[in-house]
Amino acid sequence: MEMPSPAPAAAAVSDAGGGADDPAWPSRAACLSLALCAFQAAVALALSRVVGGRWQLPPAERWVVAWLLYDAVVHITLEGPFVCISLVSSVAESDSVHSMLWKEYGRADSRWLHSDPTVVALEILTVAVAGPLALLLVFAIVQDKHYRHFVQVCLCVCELYGGWMTFAPEWLAGSASLRTDSPDLLWLYLVFFNGLWVLLPIVLLAQSWGALAVAHRPRVAKAAGDVGGGGGKRKRR
Repeated sequence: MEMPSPAPAAAAVSDAGGGADDPAWPSRAACLSLALCAFQAAVALALSRVVGGRWQLPPAERWVVAWLLYDAVVHITLEGPFVCISLVSSVAESDSVHSMLWKEYGRADSRWLHSDPTVVALEILTVAVAGPLALLLVFAIVQDKHYRHFVQVCLCVCELYGGWMTFAPEWLAGSASLRTDSPDLLWLYLVFFNGLWVLLPIVLLAQSWGALAVAHRPRVAKAAGDVGGGGGKRKRR
C-alpha cells in the first residue's frame, strides 16, 4: 500500500491555526482539549460510583457503566456540536468553543475541519444512535433487563463499524488527511483516542459472549436431560 503523505494534511490544517510541527506543543488548545477529556472521564467515573453504589453493582459492572457514561457524554456533548457545526458550515469556518476543540483534533485529521461527508454521516449516526444506546445500556445493566446483552452487542458493533468506516476509506485512499509525521498527533489523537473505541467494544463483546454462553447452558443441560430420560423410558418398555 502507498505510504501516506503528510503534505496535503499539513496544508489543510495550516488555515486552522498551525500545523503538527509547531514548536509550542502542547498548545493552549491541546491543553484545553485534554483537560475536557479528563473532566468528562472524571464525571463519568463519579456518576458510575453513584450508580454502582445505589444499585449495588459488582466492581466489573461499575467499570462497564463508567465507560458507557463516558461514551455517551463524548457522543452527545462533543460530537453532537460537531454535527451541528458541520451541517450549517464547517469547523474551519466556525468560531465557537466546540470548533476550537475540533480544530485541535483537525491538526491530526483534516477531514474534521472541512465537513467531510463520510465523517459527518458517521457522526450523525454516532450521536443519534450510539449515544442513546449507551444510556439505554446503563439502564439495562442497573435494572438487570433481559435485553442488556442484545443492546450491548448492538452498541459495540456500531462503534466498531463506525471506527472502520472512519479510517478504512482514508487508508485505502493513501491517508492524505492524516498527520502521521508527528508522534504526538499520531499516537495521542489518532491511535490512543480512537483506539479506545476499538479495544473497549471488543472487551464488551467478549463479556456478552461469555454471559450468553452461561445463560444458554441450562437449556443445553435440560435438553440433554430430556433426551436421557426419554431413552431410559424406552429401555424400560
